Amino acid sequence: MTGRRHLVPALLAVAWMVAACSPQSPVASGAPGADLRAEIVRTADHDPNAFTQGLEIDGTELLEGTGRPGESWVQATDLDSGTVRVRAELPSPLFGEGITVSGDTIWQLTWRDGVAVVRDRATLAEQRRVPFDGEGWGICAMPGALVTSDGSPTLTFRDPVTFEPRRTVQAVQDGNPVSRLNELECADDGAIYANVWTTDTLVRIDPSDGRVSAEIDASAVRDALPPGPRDVDVLNGIAQIPGTDRFLVTGKYWPAMFEVRFVP
Repeated sequence: MTGRRHLVPALLAVAWMVAACSPQSPVASGAPGADLRAEIVRTADHDPNAFTQGLEIDGTELLEGTGRPGESWVQATDLDSGTVRVRAELPSPLFGEGITVSGDTIWQLTWRDGVAVVRDRATLAEQRRVPFDGEGWGICAMPGALVTSDGSPTLTFRDPVTFEPRRTVQAVQDGNPVSRLNELECADDGAIYANVWTTDTLVRIDPSDGRVSAEIDASAVRDALPPGPRDVDVLNGIAQIPGTDRFLVTGKYWPAMFEVRFVP
């Protein structure tokens, strides 16, 4: 592991160069059903007051959403300068959850408030609220669909405009349902990566049938955490660095963010 860097752009510089040279880089190695681990490539600072719920790279920006009433916000950070370009607060008592980008829209889930907040991608200004049933945990965007989790083994595929559910799959590993699916990342390889809440485990899920094709041990990132000003919470937050085999991962109130690759 290299030394810590202050800004995300420094952390990502090499990865962007790799992406430019390798337009079809694989996302993760390992055969179906493989056990993988998170190998740390680089480390960067992360806001220790961010109760991270959603993480995503879109174009030249890193987007992050947080949770807890009075602490929930969405912000866009420029990858070149590391500067926060814009930030939008979610008014209390709403409890923010996962975020994702779909076209010129950002979707922000709430936990038990029964609404998804639709924001303008450029300004983060709230445009409307869409009601939905159940709890909101994680969300990611695939071509033609939004995928949401609710803490159960169920992934719900929704219309990207109306948010209406179209179909569901159950995450299953070796015949057993995988519950507590939290933050989601729809990756370039067509798979869905998910944090498993309260654990240092990620799973790679086939969106066609819910089959877990890999379990990823990410305990190395927790072991590498530096001291912070407050007690850290669980691992949560995963964002693929587009066009590469690398991801950013962090956690709730973590003082660091890690660039990792998933290896056997």
